[in-house]
Amino acid sequence: MSEAFNHITVLLQEAVEQVLVDPDGFYIDGTFGRGGHSRLLLSQLGREGALLGIDKDPDAVLEGRKLAGEDARFSIAHGSFAEMEQLVAARGLLGQVDGVMLDLGVSSPQLDNPERGFSFLNDGPLDMRMNPEVGESAAEWLARAGEKEIADVLFTLGEERFSRRMARAIVSERQQAPIETTRQLAEIVAKANPKWEKGKHPATRAFQAIRIHINRELDDLTACLDQALEVLKVGGRLVVISFHSLEDRIVKRFIRKHVRGEEVPPGLPVPQSMLNQRLKSLGKPVKATEGEVAGNVRSRSAIMRVAEKIA
Repeated sequence: MSEAFNHITVLLQEAVEQVLVDPDGFYIDGTFGRGGHSRLLLSQLGREGALLGIDKDPDAVLEGRKLAGEDARFSIAHGSFAEMEQLVAARGLLGQVDGVMLDLGVSSPQLDNPERGFSFLNDGPLDMRMNPEVGESAAEWLARAGEKEIADVLFTLGEERFSRRMARAIVSERQQAPIETTRQLAEIVAKANPKWEKGKHPATRAFQAIRIHINRELDDLTACLDQALEVLKVGGRLVVISFHSLEDRIVKRFIRKHVRGEEVPPGLPVPQSMLNQRLKSLGKPVKATEGEVAGNVRSRSAIMRVAEKIA
């Protein structure tokens, strides 16, 4: 990985402080990235502590292997955090994990490297895959998807109100020439956006939606949260940092569901012990301080939620 692509870890101290319940425990960093959270957590673990990192991105895994070579308490797995339960079961540690950290979304090195195709600010191949070795690229999907499918993705995953106009423009343009670069897509989408928001690139929501779709980010998050509940021990912590409303909504509803427990008809005399309440929400959602936002503008939309397993 080039040193030019730096990553500033968001809510670093706050996340590690919340997830650490036992210095000699076993932890999972489900979104290793460039290892910011992992390195700080390792610095606070005891000799018997251990940490498993997971990441789809081959570049992140290379960074993780370097860290594993430096610290025997750390190991890295190349894959999705939606495979967490399988990875933990293979180690014989189901129900014995002390903490799970998730720092969702795309990392700065992915955004800043034009070759990855995530950003409309740099021209590069229209890829957007977290793991470029697996699955369909954004260019391949846009070349085959129907107009309605594209519009639905832009509206549902990007909350883009001009999704139909953009989808129509994409289909029209691809009939003239393949859409293969981020600049091509950004220009097509910008022209189809009649009302540009102040301070926001007109392609922002469309790029977000396509990236989420290509990487199955929300499906993987839903699967991961369910699995985190099973791998954690009672007293173990779940710490999740989200960067947009769709992610945060899933996390908030998941925690609320397991804090409340089973839904029962109003007025039915059911003892609390039968509600199957499995989580306790810890504190209010945490956002980046003004100082952090000033030093890293990408932290401005971050929101961290913390829950503890109680059963």
